[in-house]
Amino acid sequence: MKILVPIKRVIDSNVKVRVKSDGTGVDLANVKMSMNPFCEIAVEEAVRMKERGEASEVVAVSIGNAKAQDTLRTALAMGADRAILVKTDQTVEPLAVAKVLQAVVKNETPDLVILGKQAIDDDCNQTGQMLAGLLDVPQGTFASKVELDGDKVKVTREVDGGLETVSLSKPAVITTDLRLNEPRYASLPNIMKAKKKPIDETTPEELGVDIAPRLKVVAVNEPKAREAGIKVDDVATLVDKLKNEAGVL
Repeated sequence: MKILVPIKRVIDSNVKVRVKSDGTGVDLANVKMSMNPFCEIAVEEAVRMKERGEASEVVAVSIGNAKAQDTLRTALAMGADRAILVKTDQTVEPLAVAKVLQAVVKNETPDLVILGKQAIDDDCNQTGQMLAGLLDVPQGTFASKVELDGDKVKVTREVDGGLETVSLSKPAVITTDLRLNEPRYASLPNIMKAKKKPIDETTPEELGVDIAPRLKVVAVNEPKAREAGIKVDDVATLVDKLKNEAGVL
């Protein structure tokens, strides 16, 4: 069984995000970048399935500029066998990402596509669902547990009411939630081995995909600073402030 794991290079989760002074976007100058945390979970799950003998190959794929190779090397150090970089300097929207991945899936023909449910930079939570729709295959989103059951894949999903278990026929698309696993740290020997693993390069044009943006960013603003809380003496005062000052009642 082959598993394809799409990953994304984002601003490190420990870095404070700064907005450009002209409000046109996020300042990426001299900012530490790393693999999206949900993508790390997806890579870990695929590698664990390979270690259990359930998968024969794990292929990581990323869309971005040349620096995305560093993120792919991280996936290779975690245990992926090889990687694919779809090289572009453009900002790629979720639908375009799904279309690029659709083309990669047609070339690679994996049995499973496992990807993070969302990226922490745009928080769109769209790519996995769009990819499943374009491929016309079953999907198991927000996975907190994945089990192989013969030709089926059982996915336990985190939903508003608790947990839901679905049985999917392969090929299928699975998006990972936080509680699926705890990603490993790549060891130094594996980091050195990852430098020798192959990274194939292609472009959206070679894949026949139009990635022109459909959306226009009007402005990017930092959220307002949170105001300090206050203490009130009684319930009546609390209700009055919630009604007349906060406007929530």
